[in-house]
Amino acid sequence: MIKQLDVRKNETLFADVLIVGGGAAGVAAAHTLASENKKVIIVEKYGFCGGGAVAGLSGTICGMYEASEKLTNKPKQSVFGFTDKFAKVMSEKGGLSEPVKYGKTFTRVHDPLVWRETADFFLNNKNITIIFHAIATHALVEGKEKIEGAVIWTKQGSFEVRSKITIDASGDADVIAMSGLPNFIGDNGKVQNPTMIFRLLNVNVKKFKEKYGENTIMPIEVTDLIIKMNKLKKYNLPRAKIWLFPTTRENELICNCTRIIGLNGEELNSLYWKDFTMAEIQGRSQIREYAKFFKENLIGCENSFVNDTGVQVGIRQTRQVDGKYKLKNNDVVKGKKFKTGIARSPWPIELHSGQKPKVEWLIDDVYEIPLDCFKPKKGKGIYVAGRCLSAEHEAVASARVTAQCFSYGHAIGHASVLSLNEKIDTDKIDGAEIRKILNNDGAQLD
Repeated sequence: MIKQLDVRKNETLFADVLIVGGGAAGVAAAHTLASENKKVIIVEKYGFCGGGAVAGLSGTICGMYEASEKLTNKPKQSVFGFTDKFAKVMSEKGGLSEPVKYGKTFTRVHDPLVWRETADFFLNNKNITIIFHAIATHALVEGKEKIEGAVIWTKQGSFEVRSKITIDASGDADVIAMSGLPNFIGDNGKVQNPTMIFRLLNVNVKKFKEKYGENTIMPIEVTDLIIKMNKLKKYNLPRAKIWLFPTTRENELICNCTRIIGLNGEELNSLYWKDFTMAEIQGRSQIREYAKFFKENLIGCENSFVNDTGVQVGIRQTRQVDGKYKLKNNDVVKGKKFKTGIARSPWPIELHSGQKPKVEWLIDDVYEIPLDCFKPKKGKGIYVAGRCLSAEHEAVASARVTAQCFSYGHAIGHASVLSLNEKIDTDKIDGAEIRKILNNDGAQLD
């Protein structure tokens, strides 16, 4: 018989709230809770916070500004609260650009190192315990559906974190799945493909912008050139519509252009180890091909070279909670509002499939996301926050971006505070009440 011997010491930690995942939503939730004097433990698999924004190198805070058919140089900001607070600190640290044009709207480009440092700043609170290089492996479930924390694995060993409320900000609804609570994957299992984003250095950005304009979505001439070069078999560039962002660093572009698919053309799902591994290898291969194309064909990129990639492929969609309400595709395109709305978004639907991503704009308007999108259909003591919210396939293609994830964490932090203070079950918290609290905390939802 094979024996497994582990003499490492186990321990049990206690908190008011356990947060699994240190992305935008996790950081916002932790800061909000700690500001209300709640004891928080936040668990993050990397040695820094940032999630898809940093590890995946998405590189931008998308979702702050409304879209318009008549784009001026004065963007209309429609998302505030913690999003705005985080952006201001990052800007003060020199790590966030002014708004740059992105199709019919604007976004802001960030320095991934400054993002990490800004997260450190917001988490520097006596009420917060950060555990880096750690993952949740099991949920602690009382009875059939009361979540009371999770088992955490670190190099020191495995131990329990006992909490009154757990926030699943993993991006992949990991704790929801571990708990056996309702969840689903994409559109009948089909998800948006991942992307390996990379940084291109030694670019003459002035010449580049003079040739291709201020809009970070590249013009049709670049798309047509990629299609032409593919037909001539000079390069293998699976995505023709690409996005190149000048950054806060001199002579640098962040390049969102790869399209990572399986050997048979299928979209890869990072929940599965074979897909995740293939995506990383294929992503590194694709960036060399795109970088070669840029160097040989784009004005300003003649002397450019790849500096780095994301720590991992950028992930758009995996597992989501099956919530008390599922945000509908039509809610997004029609700009639906809710009395229980706890976040708003002006961001378009971006579906990444085929050579050209589909972008469906919401013009001069916002839609709202209700609190019930973050409550599982059954289960107590748990919320989700971040891109694993309950939303239809196309809806999550809008609702998953960084500004909104900050907003979700802000809201779920306050929902958890109310649940703890008033001794109300998490599934019974009223979204309309949280909306009032958020407005008092700078969210400007009304």
